[in-house]
Amino acid sequence: MDIAALILWLVTALGGFAMLGIWIQRGGPRGGASRLPVPVVFGHFALAAAGLVVWIVYVITGKDALAWTAFGLLIPVALLGFAMLARWIPVYQAAARGTGGSGDGGAPPERHFPVPFVAGHGLFAVATVILVLLTALGVGGS
Repeated sequence: MDIAALILWLVTALGGFAMLGIWIQRGGPRGGASRLPVPVVFGHFALAAAGLVVWIVYVITGKDALAWTAFGLLIPVALLGFAMLARWIPVYQAAARGTGGSGDGGAPPERHFPVPFVAGHGLFAVATVILVLLTALGVGGS
């Protein structure tokens, strides 16, 4: 189960990294039209990356404290992720209605996130949190 969580975490990270790249490329860190606060975006990224490193060390060593540390890091990652999702939904809805700015100039950078990336990232993230928790609890062996 620990390897399954690692694989899911890596897939989730790839999707998140792709969206981070889109956001940066479209001017997200410069503020402007973005509805995603820079500290939230980079905090989410940094905590998720730190948790992934801790999880890799856990998989190698099998130390239970590391599994719980990784899970503890996932809690604020998930909260920041939900906060970003809540701020992204109105941007998506405006774009779907055609009121989100027809050109790239005034549109929030996160408007360019492919919906399958957002949905997949969220679903894989939830599955990762569940597998990490189950592994930390000792369910299914590791």
